[in-house]
This record gives sequence, C-alpha cells and structure tokens, in this order.
Amino acid sequence: MAMDVASLAETPKLSSKVKAEMSKKKMRPESPVLVRIFKQESELEVWKVDASGRYALFKTYPMCRWSGKLGPKTKSGDRQAPEGFYHVSAGMLNPNSQYYVSFNLGYPNRLESALGYTGEALMVHGACSSSGCYAMTDQGVGEIYAIVQKALEGGQERFQVQAYPFRMTTENMAKHKDDPNMSFWRTLKEGYDAFAFTKRQPKVSVCGGRYVFNKEFMDGEPDDPLAQCPATVDGTDTELMAKIGAEQKKLDAAFAGAAPVSSFSYSDGGMHPSFRSLLKQEGAKGMAARISRTKYPVSRPEAALADPYDD
Repeated sequence: MAMDVASLAETPKLSSKVKAEMSKKKMRPESPVLVRIFKQESELEVWKVDASGRYALFKTYPMCRWSGKLGPKTKSGDRQAPEGFYHVSAGMLNPNSQYYVSFNLGYPNRLESALGYTGEALMVHGACSSSGCYAMTDQGVGEIYAIVQKALEGGQERFQVQAYPFRMTTENMAKHKDDPNMSFWRTLKEGYDAFAFTKRQPKVSVCGGRYVFNKEFMDGEPDDPLAQCPATVDGTDTELMAKIGAEQKKLDAAFAGAAPVSSFSYSDGGMHPSFRSLLKQEGAKGMAARISRTKYPVSRPEAALADPYDD
C-alpha cells in the first residue's frame, strides 16, 4: 500500500490524476457530489453527476476506522458513528483539523435533535482514530476533501451524505432481521433504494418521527419532525414508489424464510481489511506513521483487529 504523507499539501487540491479520472467518466470537477458511507464494509463512496445528468460512482475509498457498533448514534459518549441522511455546506469544511482536514456531518440533524439525540462534532476526517467519526487516513480524506470542496465552489449549496450500517441489500437486511434497529434501517433502505433506482439525490423530509423521501407537501416542508406527516401533493413518482414497495415486500418474504443468524458484535467499530493487514504487518505505531502526517495514534487497535467481519 503506497503512501506518502510527507508529500501532502497543507490544503488539499484536486490532483491531475483525479481530474483525469473524472474526465474518463465524463464528470467535471465542479459537478455536484454525493457521499455514501457503509460501516460494515468500512467503505466510503464518492458519487458525481456525469454527462447524463445523473449520479455515477466516481470512487470507493477504504475506511481506516469507525467506532461503536452497527446502529445510530443517540447520545454523547456512546462512541457510535452516525447513521442517517446529512447535508454538508462549505462552512462545515475544516482545513485546519487536528486530523489533517475534515468535514462535519451535521449530527444531530433535525430528526435526531427532535428525538433528543445528543452529540457534536461528528466528522469525516484523516488519521485512523475514531470516537464516533469516520477516519479515512490523511491521504484518503485529502482527496475526498478536495473533491467536495470543488463541487461546493462550483455552485452546489450542500452535498448529501448517506450513512448506512451496511449495503442495504435484501440479503444483508435478512442477516440482521432480529436487530432492534431494523425498523429504522428499513426506513434508511427506502432512501437507499430511491437513489439506487434513479441515481438522483433523494429529497429528504422529516415527519412522523422518521425520514420521508421524495414527497412534496401541500403546505410546504413539515415543521415538526415528530408530528404526523401532512397531506402530500399529487405528482409522486408512482413507478419509483412501486419499486420501493416491491423491495419492502421482498424484505418481508426474506425475513419470513431467513434462518436465524448468529449475532455479530463489534468490540469497538471496524476497519477496512486493507488497513487491518497493514496494522498486522507494521503495528499501530508503524501504521500511524504511514497514514497520518502527525503520526496520530490508531484508536483501539486491538478492537480493530477483532472486527467480526474480518475475512
């Protein structure tokens, strides 16, 4: 794994290599961006609008560290990394982070605040240390930061971050069917499927104590995230709603037929297999020197090696 933290610029800029990769995929540096995060797989995806006018996958980045277990963050100090839908504006980017550079996810969002969830400063940042954040190494976050910054400079007001416990396939959902978070995860899957089917950023509203996707309301956006959802305007994409409904029925069928699966429990979060290999080879100090300009310590390395999904 070739890494050279010493060559990283103080403030990351789009490299000629990244620009060339975008050009090959018919993407412009200024075009809108969208980020998806998957805990179990320890991966972060960057999507950009291409010449078709829809989002296409630009690149998948291995995640060095996240903390806690699968499931949403609900209170300060629980070490949970957030799950949900977030929107990041230019003011939420930090070029002077102690973890090289970072952007704030905006947790708690409107729904989470209404539900009484607490916590602050939940970031995507560099190094390989997490107590509720998503750590991407200095090299990884530098490239991601430059990409999202260019999109914001190009006119995108905010970019959406979709944070999931895992890739929301029927198979993965069925494996976790007895998890107490399943009702919440089924709601997340509606947004996941809306994006998968359309390759367009889903419009996210909050009412009825949950996320609601791609709905227009007669009296504008709901004011109270916990109140019953108000009446909607006709014109819903019935084909999309039918596809999402079919996915939910597939889930019901899979849950009914799925055999019980042993519960997987994280000791404290996960780490992408590529970084677990590096950690085993070089140890925590050696790895920190490879992926952090300040040699910031790897958080709880023993827990990272205990990832229950380690291949």
